[in-house]
Amino acid sequence: MRRTDRLFEILQLFRGGKLVLGREIAERLEVSLRTVYRDIDTLIASGIPIEGERGVGYILREPLFLPPLALTLEELRALNLGVEMLRQTSDRELTEAADRLLDKINAVAPSRMRELDALREISVYAARVVVATPLLSRLRSAIERREVVDIAYESLSGERSRRTIWPLQTEFWGRVWTCASWCELRGAFRVFRVDRIGTCTPTGRTYPDEEGRRYADYLAGLDLSKWTALPRSITTGHGS
Repeated sequence: MRRTDRLFEILQLFRGGKLVLGREIAERLEVSLRTVYRDIDTLIASGIPIEGERGVGYILREPLFLPPLALTLEELRALNLGVEMLRQTSDRELTEAADRLLDKINAVAPSRMRELDALREISVYAARVVVATPLLSRLRSAIERREVVDIAYESLSGERSRRTIWPLQTEFWGRVWTCASWCELRGAFRVFRVDRIGTCTPTGRTYPDEEGRRYADYLAGLDLSKWTALPRSITTGHGS
């Protein structure tokens, strides 16, 4: 969690004027007590009216007013629908992040969220979705760091292989998650189904922003206008 996000979460814990222990904050945010103390010192130094001391607890003595969040009911409905779809189709990390987003919105626009709760006229039932594995989060992290990874992969036909790839983008196709990558073994773009990746191990190397091997280059090689169905090579990682 980024520090700015953590500071925001700490402020949410102080809402209601209750005494909050540093240990409780540390457990909630899964950080050390020392980190909590540093964050609270930062908030106090920035002018937030927090009182208390280490080992005793902290309290927000004055109401904290955040800027109004001007979201329409339709915007909230769209957001809530997206969160529900994530719950059924994505991994735990993204789902928890989406839930935290709703909590933040509820903190600054509670009346709007109550309106949304009263409606609930849209339901999501994602049938036959292949549940994403924990490797989805690991691949996203590798993409952010431009990290080269080794994977063990099994195709739909049962063929097993080991690949060293540059993960470029994770994609959701309505039923399965895939990872578009540059494959060092084939020297070409390949797409792998995330649920068919057995292991994903960092190599300690990073890949360059190299022309011809970017995600934009991969997309440029596809003629999406002619698709009547997803090509086998896109949905399964075959064609290697």
